[in-house]
Amino acid sequence: MRTHLLVALAVVGSGCSLDRIILDGTVKSTRDAASAFDTLSDLEVAKAGAAASLVQLEGMQKLAPDNEDALFLLCQSWTGFGGAFIEDDWEQAYDRGDDDREVFEANRAKEAYDRAVKFGTLLLEQRRPGFVAAQKSYDTLKAYLAKFEKVDAEPLLWMGLAWLSRGGVAAERPEIVADLYVGVALVERSVELDDSLAWQNGRAALGAYHARAPDAELKDAKVLFEAALTKTARRALMLQVMYAQNYACQARDEKLYRSLLEEVLAAPMDLLPEQRLETVIAKRKAQRYLGAPRLKRCGFNP
Repeated sequence: MRTHLLVALAVVGSGCSLDRIILDGTVKSTRDAASAFDTLSDLEVAKAGAAASLVQLEGMQKLAPDNEDALFLLCQSWTGFGGAFIEDDWEQAYDRGDDDREVFEANRAKEAYDRAVKFGTLLLEQRRPGFVAAQKSYDTLKAYLAKFEKVDAEPLLWMGLAWLSRGGVAAERPEIVADLYVGVALVERSVELDDSLAWQNGRAALGAYHARAPDAELKDAKVLFEAALTKTARRALMLQVMYAQNYACQARDEKLYRSLLEEVLAAPMDLLPEQRLETVIAKRKAQRYLGAPRLKRCGFNP
């Protein structure tokens, strides 16, 4: 009993808060259990749950502003929510020809990625001060990122994905497009440190960047996408969607475009049970990208 009392007094005396200890434990448990979300198959349940989780995480982070798990989860979750749900609404508005709604949803997606970048920046600065200052040039940023180790690969990946995704929905903003090199450097470093993360989303994001225009680095993009497909045994179906949407469309390769998307539609729903939600989203996008508006956008006949 005396020992327990002394321990309790030591905790109080050191300034530790029991509430903070409980909160930190809750956030860690949330991160540990987050992969269960990826097994959902009901898109509406996932969307509602993700929105509610974001609000809860924002509150937790306010109470524990230096909690690295909270900062990571907010960076990852805002990036995922923007890509899976807000961009879905943006694409639907484009396909309907609803210009006002298209602008509205694009701005919503940008704001989601802005928040992801905000929390990712706080996390990187906390781990290795100097991220903002290192953005002077690609070389200074590469030198800064060289300090990170394998344990940092996941935060670097999601921060980079947020940065690049923001450029995708704000292509008319020159100040954002000019800074895309930051996202590229972040993802490149993450892949260098650990290329097994997130079912090759890092390689796919780099592939999409290199296929950003018909006169961009399309050969590099193809190599990256093919490597990603090989490493996942073609089971992570969003890779095929991204390959079609970015490389095949820009290369005007209609045969490859259609075959990739038809492969997605023909795949069984439980091809990758631990990524069932991604499979649902991939099939939804594949169906859309084979529709007339998207085919015309790539210069293909509907």
